[in-house]
Amino acid sequence: MIFNMSDKDTITAISTPPGTGAIAVIRLSGESALEICEAVFVSPADKELTGQDPNTLHYGTIRDEDEIIDEVVVGLFKAPHSYTGENLVEISCHGSVYIQKRILELLVSKGARLARPGEFTMRAFMNGKLDLTQVEAVADLIASGSKAAHRVAMSQMRGGFTEEIKKLRDKLLTFISLLELELDFSEEDVEFADRSQLKVLLEEITRLLQKLKNSFSLGNVIKNGVPVAIAGKTNSGKSTLLNLLLREEKAIVSEIEGTTRDAIEDLISIQGIHFRLIDTAGIRHTEDAVEKLGIARTLEKIRQAVVVIHLLDARLPAEELILQIEHLEGYSGQDEKKRIIVLNKIDLIPDDSLDMISREIENHLTKKDYLVSMSAKKGIHLDRLEKALIEAAGMDTTSENDVIITNVRHYEALDRSLSAVRRAVDGLDHGIAGDLLAQDIRETIHYLSEITGEITDNEILGNIFKNFCIGK
Repeated sequence: MIFNMSDKDTITAISTPPGTGAIAVIRLSGESALEICEAVFVSPADKELTGQDPNTLHYGTIRDEDEIIDEVVVGLFKAPHSYTGENLVEISCHGSVYIQKRILELLVSKGARLARPGEFTMRAFMNGKLDLTQVEAVADLIASGSKAAHRVAMSQMRGGFTEEIKKLRDKLLTFISLLELELDFSEEDVEFADRSQLKVLLEEITRLLQKLKNSFSLGNVIKNGVPVAIAGKTNSGKSTLLNLLLREEKAIVSEIEGTTRDAIEDLISIQGIHFRLIDTAGIRHTEDAVEKLGIARTLEKIRQAVVVIHLLDARLPAEELILQIEHLEGYSGQDEKKRIIVLNKIDLIPDDSLDMISREIENHLTKKDYLVSMSAKKGIHLDRLEKALIEAAGMDTTSENDVIITNVRHYEALDRSLSAVRRAVDGLDHGIAGDLLAQDIRETIHYLSEITGEITDNEILGNIFKNFCIGK
């Protein structure tokens, strides 16, 4: 998608979802937005829209000459105090598809053109109302399906990430200007930039960039949902647990071994966090070709998951349960994966036996593991499992003010910035020339500026806006 940076057309689009509803909103943005709307709008008192105060609502009708199309409410927003930074009109009409289509056709006939996907937000960016991180947060906000995703998007919309980047960039600009000044006086062999202060600053920036980069793994699961594999031997209660978490009979529960032969996936929300639950085939030795395929898929899902719930039948001897834990460890992959070991069917054993088994299992767990005792069939201690899921996903340690990266473009730019900063630190340690040091710092500033859009090009903008909905 190519955007014309100098495009001054007045654009229009339906901003509400397609289809019939109670209300629809049609937007106009551009220098002639008010005049074009006024050409089809009639108020009861024959007021002219162009003479009305900004940020006001006006009742009237939309007409095609003498034909009344609909009764509407028109909202006026005048440049530069609007979403796009241009004159902006929002027409709230009845949600009939026919009415929406007729109003849109009328506006086009009076001089507007249909907006491209994301063009209203594009104009907000071009007019300095939003930077690129805020633009991308608009798309994330529209797509947010959970409280956590909404919170992260709102934080970026308010400029939380931008502020972090701006602080880093401003500090680097101070030193780069001193290094550039040294180059102007290179024949006199003087230093304006204190190398020890610069190293302290670069090390501080390295830590901040690494922290931002590390937040991407958490941001990714917030945005897309935390993948959780429910694993264990056949008849350990995996399908029963899935049904309990979903509050519906999603999976077939049977005493017959090997009932679940393929992964069953569904989405739940716990305390505003989305979890993608995957009920997997029971792990056991089998000669059944279909079940073997299901077990192979199980092991792949376990490797892909961020959190693994390993279900154990609490009625079995502790030695056998420990062997099952050790057996599954070989398939988990990635050291940072969190495991929740669930001792299931505790309603079928005495409390003293449960205490003994729990102590023995705890001796074989690591700091990244959680142990929960419960009964999936009776719902006993479900709250403990849900609490462990929140903690295992890392959601319990985040706050409203945390800056969390959810965008691949930001992650890649941070990675490049980090590499450039580390080269600069290494260069300081080895006493490299000021011009080479300046080059590494300039690269860092360049990649940080790419994040906020202070440096950009049409290709980057096209990639950002191509998935925006029309009308936004």
